[in-house]
Amino acid sequence: MQYRRLGRTGLLVSELALGTMIFGEEGGRGTDAAIAGRMIDRYLDAGGNHVDIANVYAGGRSEEIVGEAVRGRREELVLATKLRWPMGQGPNEVGLSRHHVMNSVEASLRRIGTDRIDLLYMHGFDPYTPLEETLRAFDDLVSAGKVRYLGVSNFAAWQAMKAQGIAERMGFTPLIAAQYQYSLVERDIEDEFLGLFASEGIGLVPWGPLGGGFLSGKYKAGDRPTEGGRIADTPDGYEESWHRRATDRNWATLAELEKVAQAHGATPSQVALAWLLGRPTVASVILGARTPEQLEDNLGAAELQLSEAEMARLEEVSRPASRYPYRIVNQPAR
Repeated sequence: MQYRRLGRTGLLVSELALGTMIFGEEGGRGTDAAIAGRMIDRYLDAGGNHVDIANVYAGGRSEEIVGEAVRGRREELVLATKLRWPMGQGPNEVGLSRHHVMNSVEASLRRIGTDRIDLLYMHGFDPYTPLEETLRAFDDLVSAGKVRYLGVSNFAAWQAMKAQGIAERMGFTPLIAAQYQYSLVERDIEDEFLGLFASEGIGLVPWGPLGGGFLSGKYKAGDRPTEGGRIADTPDGYEESWHRRATDRNWATLAELEKVAQAHGATPSQVALAWLLGRPTVASVILGARTPEQLEDNLGAAELQLSEAEMARLEEVSRPASRYPYRIVNQPAR
């Protein structure tokens, strides 16, 4: 396992992060506490140090599972969690108000059983709360020693840049990490975000690196996902999610991915992860493994080195159509 700087900071995170979204989740796709604990131990033993949670995952149960599993090994970790979405029925149990931010952090600290959060993300934009209020609360948490670094997730580019500008102008702690969906079949963020992250010294931490399982190689042209799978079980709904995945370009991408995997004696999942690790501003890729077997396969990406030619082939076959005004904006770079 290799380590990379997170943004412009001196903080080093492993190039593969462990995602915990389904730890403790009820139903067929969840990972129970005992198996999740074994997966966390395996990840740490492999050299990983970056564990990603959110307070909303499994209604807080994911934070509890991670806290129990890392007891005695806490100092080895860069532990990230997120807040913004509802954690109760009350009108103030949601959003990025100072009230909800402070209450959410205290609750996360109790669930995890720790005295600080290494990396705290805004999990989505809140149109009702001024960014100044949120960023002041975040800065106060850093000053109090309860949080060490700050990040952003699922903001529009202008929202993230506005937040960073406010932090700079008011002397608040800046954003140093960003979580966004990014993969060979989900490259929309390249239009604006990669340039933003490079300019502002923000490390990209991609989630969904296998496109909901599409890039694992388990689907073939003409297939449709079964109930309970990542693609079938999505907020977009089954039809919308599958429609976005099952395009001619994505099938061609998967075919090229399998060729590269065969040449290396690797799996398509490992190649998809290795491609992401070679992209600009990427600091750490979040693994969304549900089982120990999937985790073991994903960890193999740390040993895989793609050639420049292979990276270029995958980039070309998966490249989305250029949109206005980015055809003009990005022309000097080309």
